[in-house]
Amino acid sequence: MSRERDNQTLQPTALVHEAWLRLTVPGDVAWENRRHFFAAAAEAMRRILIERARRKARLRHGGGQHRVDLQEVNLAVATPDERVLLIDEALERLRAEDPDKARLVTMKFFGGLTNREVAETLGVTERTVERQWASAKAWLLHAIREEL
Repeated sequence: MSRERDNQTLQPTALVHEAWLRLTVPGDVAWENRRHFFAAAAEAMRRILIERARRKARLRHGGGQHRVDLQEVNLAVATPDERVLLIDEALERLRAEDPDKARLVTMKFFGGLTNREVAETLGVTERTVERQWASAKAWLLHAIREEL
């Protein structure tokens, strides 16, 4: 959420509330541990952001139309929603190749967890998280550049 523009309508509190509602649907999931909960929460937030980006991109919802500040016109820059969709597509390819790194990216990027929180959740050292995060970022950057 910190990477979103100022005029975006989804607030962090609303994202957390929506994720909580999705996590507590009837059937009462019994969380195995902290890792299980944070992984599910990060995945729920990821899905909410992806669904929102796809919904906004539809033509009937004004897809392709957005407010432009003439002082900041840069035609080569992707909108935040387009970036989220590009990251999601690349993340799905990473998930097929390396599920652990994809889980780490989901927790950090969509869940907003720190390296320490991810390390505790996954049961690894912070240094391992740092190495895997650097590797995953490079992989995703390469994958996204191929798409463009």
